[in-house]
Amino acid sequence: MFRFANTDMLYLLIVVAALVAMYIIVYYRKMRNLRRFGDEELMAKVMPEMSKVRQHIKFGLCILALVLLIFAVARPQFGSKKEMTKTKGIEAMFVLDVSNSMRATDVSPTRLDNAKRMLSKLTDNMANDKIGLIIFAGDAYVQMPISSDDVSAKMFLQTINPGSVPIPGTAIGTALDMAVKSFGETNENIGRTIILLTDGENHEDDAVAAAKLAEESGITVNVVGFGSPSGSPIPVKGGADFWRDGSGNVVVTKLNEDMCREVASAGNGVYVRATNSNRALRTLMGEIDKMQKGEMDVTSFSNYDEKFYVLAWLALVLLVAEFFVLGRKNGRLSKIKLFEK
Repeated sequence: MFRFANTDMLYLLIVVAALVAMYIIVYYRKMRNLRRFGDEELMAKVMPEMSKVRQHIKFGLCILALVLLIFAVARPQFGSKKEMTKTKGIEAMFVLDVSNSMRATDVSPTRLDNAKRMLSKLTDNMANDKIGLIIFAGDAYVQMPISSDDVSAKMFLQTINPGSVPIPGTAIGTALDMAVKSFGETNENIGRTIILLTDGENHEDDAVAAAKLAEESGITVNVVGFGSPSGSPIPVKGGADFWRDGSGNVVVTKLNEDMCREVASAGNGVYVRATNSNRALRTLMGEIDKMQKGEMDVTSFSNYDEKFYVLAWLALVLLVAEFFVLGRKNGRLSKIKLFEK
């Protein structure tokens, strides 16, 4: 795994681009001024030691050295060690609603954006646990199987949007069934939970029955509700209008707290409304802390090897080379004709 530890330093590459642009402008102005004094062949005889190529080489070496130094201070790192460590934790499957109703803005900026933000915070707080991710609308898809790779979980979160599931609708039951199957073989020594993030508008199946089956398998179902009971219209993507029904009336989507509470109760979990994400986060983490922690293997790439010194040495070599490249032709060396009689 490769990364830059100080990515802000890469903005200095804009300065390099500006220097290159200035050099090109100055060079062409210089050439234009020289043409005013006479023909290029005549000027070459008057100034036999002048070399355009050497000037370009010297500038190119300096610019390349500067680029390498910028990359060096940005601290390039490689994850050189894949470590397998033992830790105690739980297994959790995040189940995220990406249906069109999650576009609603009754929770700013949108319900889905707030849900993704909470998932990111949960991921940070569950570094010792194994987590997975399922997204659903009219159907459900495993976005990431249960693993200890929290970095990938955050990467997947960034790409999720209401168009991630092409089938419209809200099939909570299907998503819960898939989450139960994703845990694999039963392990009574490790606590298991499903964390469902939704607005509770279920139109496809029996979510309560699915939560009950999860509870019978030893898996708790916790629910976080997003939205407001009073509801909000659903903005149409890329337009100023809202979703409308067959009669042309604006569709208002409401947080179905009754459904959320029933699912959480059937799954022996808790329901919390995300009016204050920090409060909801504390409630969920409190429930997770009560669960039985089991020993598990965790793969990590936390150790990174610094490689800045390689680029620094290359930059030094280029600067030394630039020092020895003369700006003018060497009169003595130019007289040596190795391939002439």
